[in-house]
Amino acid sequence: MPCHSHARGVSRRSALFGLAGALALGGAVLGPGAAQAQLAELKIMAPASPGGGWDQTARSMQQALVTSGTVRSVQVTNVTGAGGTIGLAQLVSTAKGDPNQLMVMGYVMVGAILTNKAPVTLAQVTPIARLTEETEAIAVPVNSPLKTVQELAEAIKANPGKVTWAGGSAGGTDHIAAALFAKAAGADPAKINYIPFSGGGEALAAVLGGKVTAGISGYGEFESQVKAGKLRILAVTAPQRVEGVDAPTLTEAGIPLKITNWRGVVAPPGITPEQRKALTDAVEKMAKSPAWQDILKQKGWDDALLTGEAFDKLLKDETAVTAEVLKSVGLVK
Repeated sequence: MPCHSHARGVSRRSALFGLAGALALGGAVLGPGAAQAQLAELKIMAPASPGGGWDQTARSMQQALVTSGTVRSVQVTNVTGAGGTIGLAQLVSTAKGDPNQLMVMGYVMVGAILTNKAPVTLAQVTPIARLTEETEAIAVPVNSPLKTVQELAEAIKANPGKVTWAGGSAGGTDHIAAALFAKAAGADPAKINYIPFSGGGEALAAVLGGKVTAGISGYGEFESQVKAGKLRILAVTAPQRVEGVDAPTLTEAGIPLKITNWRGVVAPPGITPEQRKALTDAVEKMAKSPAWQDILKQKGWDDALLTGEAFDKLLKDETAVTAEVLKSVGLVK
């Protein structure tokens, strides 16, 4: 299957990346009329270190849930490691049947489960909602000798191991995008030199410090450093140019690749349909609030709200398509 059709498949269903959060609701509010009532308490677990996309999503939810009056108080915690699969395992094993928790997750976790051969999967959780989509971006320090994405493609074609990439967890959106980029450039994707970081902040520091050739991540994680004049965006992975971003799409630059990252929230296994509905209603109320819409604009995230059976199907489809892509580029046997 040609590389761009893989990418279209991933793009079409978007990409589960970086959000992991566990929202804990006060049990008392999940009775009749819970959808209308203000929830007492919510804990959001981001299954990654501070600074990255999952953490930013969890803290943005915290802000919007309280500002919109959906939840009285929200606490965010971080559980790091293995592309979010450590947080996922904790959600499945210690929070089973607990209606007071949610976890932020995304496309990164789909790939991480496969590449880490994780003992837990997304089939074991209760899906609640996809919230956002975001384009990936390829960035270099402003003093990099690479001025265009075509120059990066030529460098990776000449020697894929010599080009070092900084990005998120192994098997996540960043890793998949880097592998597909190499393949589209005519290099062996199994030979790429990809350095995974558990948090966006660490990957960003590696790029800024010139410790790697290029960084690949959600555009929002690079934006402040681009505006500060420290990073240059070579290209974005979106299907169309991104407003306010002075960089071509990969397709426009002659590299047939489109991929977007998505983030969402899930609840533990074993909750009742009524409890799932209460959680879904709370997240939907937050997602439609002016506070959340303002955050989307600030972060450069696209509104991609999806709940119920449609989100259930997305998770199944993403897992199947991602397994196919990861096998094709040698990341999963």
